[in-house]
Amino acid sequence: MVGSSELLKSPFSDFENVAAAVKIMPEDFDPTAVVPEPLPPLVLSNSGDHADYDDGNEAEEKKREIVLGRNVHTTCLAVTEPEANDEVTGDKDAFMASVLARYRKTLVERTKYHLGYPYNLDFDYGALGQLQHFSINNLGDPFIESNYGVHSRQFEVGVLDWFARLWEIEKDDYWGYITNCGTEGNLHGILVGREVFPDGILYASKESHYSVFKAARMYRMECVKVATLVSGEIDCMDFKDKLLANKDKPAIINVNIESLNTAGTTVKGAVDDLDLVIKSLEESGFSHDRFYIHCDGALFGLMMPFVKRAPKVSFKKPIGSVSVSGHKFVGCPMPCGVQITRLEHINVLSRNVEYLASRDATIMGSRNGHAPIFLWYTLNRKGYKGFQKEVQKCLRNAHYLKDRLRDAGISAMLNELSSTVVFERPLDEEFVRRWQLACQGNIAHVVVMPNVTIEKLDVFLNELVEKRSTWYQDEKIQPPCIAAEIGAESCACKLHKC
Repeated sequence: MVGSSELLKSPFSDFENVAAAVKIMPEDFDPTAVVPEPLPPLVLSNSGDHADYDDGNEAEEKKREIVLGRNVHTTCLAVTEPEANDEVTGDKDAFMASVLARYRKTLVERTKYHLGYPYNLDFDYGALGQLQHFSINNLGDPFIESNYGVHSRQFEVGVLDWFARLWEIEKDDYWGYITNCGTEGNLHGILVGREVFPDGILYASKESHYSVFKAARMYRMECVKVATLVSGEIDCMDFKDKLLANKDKPAIINVNIESLNTAGTTVKGAVDDLDLVIKSLEESGFSHDRFYIHCDGALFGLMMPFVKRAPKVSFKKPIGSVSVSGHKFVGCPMPCGVQITRLEHINVLSRNVEYLASRDATIMGSRNGHAPIFLWYTLNRKGYKGFQKEVQKCLRNAHYLKDRLRDAGISAMLNELSSTVVFERPLDEEFVRRWQLACQGNIAHVVVMPNVTIEKLDVFLNELVEKRSTWYQDEKIQPPCIAAEIGAESCACKLHKC
């Protein structure tokens, strides 16, 4: 059996062979120690995807491909059986408390260096702790009472009404629900479009979120990828060409209110021009009864209403649905989202369920009943004015980061209506992991959220500049040219900085 001193070195130890209760902890055990996570293993790649580096940096060039799915069990926390006398000794409870204390300390530390993903980590929901003792489940239709009584539909509908006002649709004209994430909102919006137009073709820019193409596979829909501009937004000239090639079939369009796909195609934070998309449809001969537009507003869908120059997302325009994430700009501690569509469309999807004494039109069956309460709580605390102040702060800090990167001679781009700063990918993967940067090819990005302060950005910038001086001290190794990704005017490589 493994000794207690070995077990307590780290909560990420291998507990596979442990079958008995943990012994009393040694006196020198520190339950607040930070446990570093190992980097995912890297393998050599011959794909040539990162061939922009000089031959002198060939080893670094080849180490970019991360092996997925091989590092989980090296850090897993095994479940072990308590001994018969554990209720008396309390050893197991003490051990679990120590593991959780260390885990919390690790979370606090990793939050300090969180920059690459669009989550607002600045929140305080202490007042809601009293509700964690309840299993709150929102089954069925949010607007119809079911047999299950431990729910939070009253909070859910209140949140939906708030977003309905934001997107300018009357209470009697919309239907929606609190989803489990932004992806579910996209899956639902596209599904409604498919049900309205069973023979419709799904159009999405090639830099749309991966969930859009997942929906096309799941629903067996014909999907046409549309080209994008350097900024990452949809190329409406190419869009019109593809529409005209399929004039005989209705169009189902995904519009990116924030194409922030940190997992696959773009890291640019581009915003598609909704008005131009509608104009392209009309000029291509598609009347309003022959297209359905779903707006993926994962992050910027809640920020854009508070940006003066931003195009407006409104149901007064011929759109079919809008979805946003609740755990991004809002700052909910669990993944969730909001999905709203027109009431007239939802009847094609809904089915009555006698078991629930309700109607089901959602993607999932059981839904997290805590999420609507968290959303309701923060919407009440901040209101429209509070969100407006946070949006202005994010945009201001994003411009600060972009300007400082350029002053340091680092390639950087910031779309006009975005808080996502795109720059050259750091050469050191440990630096990428430390700051939790989202990368794609030769570019990376920082998403400036309300919790990202000037002080935090300064720490990041100073460390990046210092590291960069060592990465490129040998003149044979040069920073990559990323003009193709961000435009020549934003690239500071040796070729373009003049």
